[in-house]
Amino acid sequence: MDLAAIRNFGIAAHIDAGKTTVSERMLFHSGVERRAGRVDEGTAVLDWMAEERERGITITAAATTIPWRGLTLNLIDTPGHVDFTVEVERCMRVLDGAILVLDAVVGVQAQSEAVWREMRRHRVPAVAFVNKCDRAGADFLAAVNSASRRLGVRAVPIQYPVFEDGAMVAVYDFVRGRLWDFREPNAVHESSECEPPESIAEEVGVLRSELLDTLGEFDEELLEAVVEERETPFVMLRRALRRATLTQELLPVLCGAALHDVGIEPLMDAVVDYLPSPLEVPPVHGVDPKTGEEITRHCDPSEPACALAFKLHAGRHGDLTFVRIYSGTITPGMVMLNPRGDRKERVQRVQRMHAEAGTPLEQAVAGDIVALTGLKWTSTGDTLCTKEAPILLEQLSFSEPVITRIVEPTNASDRDRLGQALERLQHEDPTFRVQLDEASGQWRVAGMGELHLEVMEHRLSNEFGLTPRVGQPRVAYREAVVSPGRGRGLIDRELGGKDAYAEVELELVPEPEAQKLVVEWGPEAAIPPANREAVAAALVGESQSGPRFGHPMVQAKVRVLAAASREGRESELAYLQAAVSALRQALHQATVSVEEPRMSFEVQSPADFASGIIADLNARGAELAEVVAEGETRILRGTVPLYAMFGYSTAVRSLSQGRASFTMLPHGYQTVSEPELVARGMVWA
Repeated sequence: MDLAAIRNFGIAAHIDAGKTTVSERMLFHSGVERRAGRVDEGTAVLDWMAEERERGITITAAATTIPWRGLTLNLIDTPGHVDFTVEVERCMRVLDGAILVLDAVVGVQAQSEAVWREMRRHRVPAVAFVNKCDRAGADFLAAVNSASRRLGVRAVPIQYPVFEDGAMVAVYDFVRGRLWDFREPNAVHESSECEPPESIAEEVGVLRSELLDTLGEFDEELLEAVVEERETPFVMLRRALRRATLTQELLPVLCGAALHDVGIEPLMDAVVDYLPSPLEVPPVHGVDPKTGEEITRHCDPSEPACALAFKLHAGRHGDLTFVRIYSGTITPGMVMLNPRGDRKERVQRVQRMHAEAGTPLEQAVAGDIVALTGLKWTSTGDTLCTKEAPILLEQLSFSEPVITRIVEPTNASDRDRLGQALERLQHEDPTFRVQLDEASGQWRVAGMGELHLEVMEHRLSNEFGLTPRVGQPRVAYREAVVSPGRGRGLIDRELGGKDAYAEVELELVPEPEAQKLVVEWGPEAAIPPANREAVAAALVGESQSGPRFGHPMVQAKVRVLAAASREGRESELAYLQAAVSALRQALHQATVSVEEPRMSFEVQSPADFASGIIADLNARGAELAEVVAEGETRILRGTVPLYAMFGYSTAVRSLSQGRASFTMLPHGYQTVSEPELVARGMVWA
């Protein structure tokens, strides 16, 4: 396989910007599908889950492969709703490039910024596609300017829309000097070399001149040609633009209207021309799981195999594990090592995915994105490698859940099935957390939003045949250690038919940056090394129920100061119980505050309704950061406690006669004051 002929890219956007429509049109024009699926009709190929087709939104990232200009394009269509941002986060880790889809009417939106931050964090080069240029109120250049302003990048248009009688009929690519005519929908569209149409000649001339000046900064030969007013052929322009795109110094911007089949073919050309192949991506770095020594792997099929599991789908007939292969070759039947836990995994099948359907492969090589079956111990973020050349790649990190619900079976016979189903969903989605309350027998599930938990509830019904009772959504509070506490635990009794003795003394102290309990071992902590991992796990498990309200503990560190046993009475279980007893005592001595999720919001409203929306936000305890006027639209931005925003979508529709929209994103945590805890009925005055 020619690795230079592969493009691994994703499509990301704010919800309703039209990215799935773009993906569906790519499938159609590449010949993979005979008809273009539509989201509004529930026929989109990549929105294959029943929930996606019913709601008309993308919930889970879907992978497919399309041929174009003799190249292989591995495409991943990601969700746009904030509740499913985890899909964007883990896909950006393994992709080489991306298409950022923007709405021509509103430009960059809140979730556009969120996915752009993920692209920047993982250094993923991108091109932008301004969609819906045919809609009333669309402004292509305003959308380009919003990308420069809000994303902090030099966005440069390389196309311009052509209108006729108010309809978008063509796209002029002034890098190539070609006109794409889209008057005939659902046809094979070709470009022709020509001067720009007279109606846009002046605008194109200015934009092309600005582009040449900008690209001259990245290519000396091009700069000389511009200064000497010589011809600048497409090959020269493409080289400079590709170089600036791969270094993420420029964002090329294209235009179109995917729903009406405008601009898709030139967008696929841009993927080929400006986004990187696996060979142009820096080699991956990891460490030796035993020595910690840094190891580098290159995109070479002859090197030892190394892959990262970035997504799981828990189906009824087993898990599909999506992996990005960074080096080597993977074949069916191959035994691989998962360094986390030092477990062996046997690959049953290697599949090329097309939405939910898989095509078996005899092998997959470095640079490929495929799905594996038969893996039992591998989770999202795990590394797969050969036992002879082990390597551990950096794991993925995800946002913490912000909302919880209580779930319980409708009858006793469903209890075990419900527990297994919740465990499988948690295994698939790292932002979906499940905790069993032993006292009540209920499960507390946590997720990224009301829609996230609602979708999980429906999946329990559709995929597992379960209809559990569920409680109302609640804020996922957490408890933070403010001042230290000490505790001592002693176990001196028979455990498991054996006389056991253990004593543990520990100190609980604040650790401001810790997202979960951190465990340290003092020099006097004489717990055998073989038992320490289990003791640490028990302490972390106990910290999931804080001393005030039973919420998970954060910003806390345990120092195990001393531990001892007696000869002939050593027991791991005794150490565990003594440590947990000591932690409970320390928790009651420590001072603990309650923290709640705070959300950043963006409300887009007609000017006539903005004042009423602002008054409502103030009543909810929001801190308004700015109000931006864009024509007759007002954009309100700020932060607000999540507690105050349940049911806000209904409220904002009522306040604006259904004409305003809003988006919320997690914005960290803040301490809830004691008077506020009283006001919410969480404590007595």
